[in-house]
Amino acid sequence: MKPFFNIRGEGAFAFIMGIISGYPIGAKIACNFRQNNICSKEECERLLSFTNNSGPLFIIGTVGILMFHNTTIGILLFITHILACITVGFLFRYWKKDTHTLSSSFRTSSQTSKESICFSNLGEILAQSITSSISTILLIGGFVVIFSSIISIFKASGLLNSFTILLNPFFQFFHIDTNFIQGLLTGILEITNGINSICTIPCKKLSLNIIFTAFLLGFGGISILLQVWSITSKTDLSIKPYLLGKLLHGLLAAFYSFLFMAIFPFLNFDL
Repeated sequence: MKPFFNIRGEGAFAFIMGIISGYPIGAKIACNFRQNNICSKEECERLLSFTNNSGPLFIIGTVGILMFHNTTIGILLFITHILACITVGFLFRYWKKDTHTLSSSFRTSSQTSKESICFSNLGEILAQSITSSISTILLIGGFVVIFSSIISIFKASGLLNSFTILLNPFFQFFHIDTNFIQGLLTGILEITNGINSICTIPCKKLSLNIIFTAFLLGFGGISILLQVWSITSKTDLSIKPYLLGKLLHGLLAAFYSFLFMAIFPFLNFDL
């Protein structure tokens, strides 16, 4: 972690769990690290930029198998997603210079905290873990419901169609099917609804569907941004590295997906 991401070794937990568990676990762990003084403010902000990712269950299971009906596409999206995440982490190793090191008083409090975890209070720890998990699940579900409602309002009011008309010339200039505009706008608001829309667009160049999906998986959407913001607001961490990191993550994931499909013929799904 230190030579590659410029983060102390404890950050590996946030990195691994962020890849395995999906949004917004990486950000939640990074904020917990800050609250418990496990990492410095600068290190936690670096963690925020690349550890909050979409999990393999969603990418391979939901997007690949359920939406695209193709496991290979799911695996391709997951590989490019992780590669983009690592690239962002490496680039953000230069985010701010560490202004301080961990003090001896911090080490003492950290050690005391670790020593207080024993078999006698196992029940309390399990209860706290379950409460925290349920709270996170409700947070995710709540934001999905709210943004699904917002998307429905935008569609019913004609606002989504207005934005689609505005972006039509841009997509036509690059010879991209304009049907992708609505799916992309929906995905920028809420990732699941957006990807579902993009997957159902009939297109002979399936690589376009995959590239736009890769971007949305990396970016995460405004719904997840607000989820993360609600978590970081309890700390002194800035949301800026997260926002920049996710935008870069989406662009890199789309680029890597394009690169893989161009280099390896068996990954080209165009008709």
